[in-house]
Amino acid sequence: MSTFYKPGPEGLCGNDDCGQMSAWYVFSALGLYPVEPASGVYILGSPRVKSALLRLPGGRTLRIDTRNQAEGHVYVQSVTWNGRSLDQAWIQHEALAKGGRLVFTLGAAPGPFAAKAAAPPAFQISAGPAR
Repeated sequence: MSTFYKPGPEGLCGNDDCGQMSAWYVFSALGLYPVEPASGVYILGSPRVKSALLRLPGGRTLRIDTRNQAEGHVYVQSVTWNGRSLDQAWIQHEALAKGGRLVFTLGAAPGPFAAKAAAPPAFQISAGPAR
């Protein structure tokens, strides 16, 4: 994000493909990534914003805050959703669409969050019958 996106004429690498690369940057800067849109799951990443307020339909808002953000602090230590700790590295679109507060805490080294974070349902492999 810091290498390929900069202010100025040469600030966007390659063709923007009708805004797709810019959309990727916005999602990534918020610490979210819609890796598989059909499932409605966002993977949680390392936000670049200190704070963002998204206005949603119906007067709802989604607030994203990042604590302990500093140069080199790119590892997610913990994430809370509406004050509750998440034990997975993903969140459903349905939850975010209702509005609330998502808080990321970052650190300089990998922490226990990444090790204990469960994979989203679409990524889990079921042990079905062999074919």
